[in-house]
Amino acid sequence: MILALALALQAATPAPATAATPAAPVAATKWPTKEADYVVRDFHFRSGETMAEVRLHYTTLGQPHRNAKGEIDNAVMVLHGTGGSGHQFLVPQFADELYGPGQPLDIHKYWIILPDNIGHGKSSKPSDGLRMKFPHYDYGDMVELQHHLLVDGLGIAHARLIMGTSMGCMHGFVWGETYPNYARALMPLACEPIELAGLNRMWRQMIVDGIEADPAWAGGNYTQQPQEGLRLAESILVIAGAAPLNFQKLYPKRDAAVAYVRDRIAKGMAGLDANDLIYQVDSSRTYDPWPKLEAIKAPMTWINSADDFINPRNFSYPQEALKRMPNTRFRLIPETTETHGHGTHTWAVNWKADLADLLKRTE
Repeated sequence: MILALALALQAATPAPATAATPAAPVAATKWPTKEADYVVRDFHFRSGETMAEVRLHYTTLGQPHRNAKGEIDNAVMVLHGTGGSGHQFLVPQFADELYGPGQPLDIHKYWIILPDNIGHGKSSKPSDGLRMKFPHYDYGDMVELQHHLLVDGLGIAHARLIMGTSMGCMHGFVWGETYPNYARALMPLACEPIELAGLNRMWRQMIVDGIEADPAWAGGNYTQQPQEGLRLAESILVIAGAAPLNFQKLYPKRDAAVAYVRDRIAKGMAGLDANDLIYQVDSSRTYDPWPKLEAIKAPMTWINSADDFINPRNFSYPQEALKRMPNTRFRLIPETTETHGHGTHTWAVNWKADLADLLKRTE
């Protein structure tokens, strides 16, 4: 349910080529994207805080199509995970599997919207200047802001599909309960519809506590990033997003494994801001769709993977949830040397047939 921070590196940076692991192909296509900002004014957060202007950055592919009533009927929103941005859905293993001619999200057929959530990417975030005085947003606020972007900013009365990975997966459940008639279909990938407690809450809290325990953090008023706190945070993120079989295949020798993880952590740390990360991790604090699952009416295909550290395969929640969600189909992707732990959500080859089936059954 998180880890776009660590997983974006894993997804975008191929393993070094060896006889057993050839280098990943470079994207064959430069996807024709457009980028813009939408400003939500006088936004009231659930914490009681307000902002005069919340900037939401977004990327689009394709063009809107209007039906006989003049309504946009082909909008697809894809939601990123914690620490990510809309740009993460332009990596080859996602985009090249989905956006081309005849593929499930063919951009000649669908209008794809890739928002940067508040606190992320080029949208409003603590590191813009407010630091720890930035409003303490949660998932409910994030979904409400997404709704403002789609309805008020882009004029989309109803979405064809809302899908999301990790945190975006959880946002999908929030969407289904908060706006049950808005999307024709929902596709959450890599999450559970339960309160974030247990180990899932513990390692998130370790990230926050580790940063705040670094004297260089200085209550959020640091002049340089608190390196020790961020090293701990990135190390936890790497472990939480790891795929044991895949990593064993790619790095079967000690020296290669050590070199990889040191490089991965160094690159991950370079892209972090301590205050942004605290807010990103903490925003899950109020998430708990479990009591209201019956409110979700839209057909849903929900995908998890068996090697996901964050969403263990032996949880019984999917089976229990399906009894309360008659329009939902659930599939657990089996673990192999080619799956990527929590990050399997970004390797579309593993689930694009499920997406095609969802779109077909909701035509």
